[in-house]
Amino acid sequence: MKIPCGESCNFIAFFFITVQERLMALNLEAKKAVVEQVNAVAMSAVSVGAAEYRGLNVEQMTNLRNSAMEADVSLRVVKNTLAKRALAETGCECITPVLSGPVILGFSQEDPGAVARVFRDFIKENKDLVVKGLGVSGEFVDADQLKRIASLPTKDQAISMLMALMLAPTEKLVRTMNEVPTKLTRVVAAVRDQKQ
Repeated sequence: MKIPCGESCNFIAFFFITVQERLMALNLEAKKAVVEQVNAVAMSAVSVGAAEYRGLNVEQMTNLRNSAMEADVSLRVVKNTLAKRALAETGCECITPVLSGPVILGFSQEDPGAVARVFRDFIKENKDLVVKGLGVSGEFVDADQLKRIASLPTKDQAISMLMALMLAPTEKLVRTMNEVPTKLTRVVAAVRDQKQ
């Protein structure tokens, strides 16, 4: 049975093409939005990490996200092609060569070692997470350096270490100046005891 094709067939074909174009446009707009969001995070990040999450279940991913939130680390699961576009011309661009497979990206805005600490602590209980690489201040760091980067001091620890270094000479000067009167008192006491 042949259906006569008149204006109704043209309308249906036009309608189908229009709906398809709109779906593609929405999909393109959604992709652009994802790229913009990840780019905004990457522009202000001091460190980034990429890890393959193949084999993790929903509960494990939830635990990873929770530990990341506690450490002020932003985690993103993004298609690799979109991630490469989002990271272009940012300090996190150094991580793009390792973006392959199912990858989760972690961004830290203040603490260079935060992403590495989150991944390191998570790997202790979940061996399925495989770190592919890290980026710290625009420099790529291999995954085998994870422990070294994770041991970097936090901002508060770094400030306290700097303050201790700055105070050390002053404390030594005060101790030295304090010893002079103490020694003088001992000498006077020894002379007094000798004369008696």
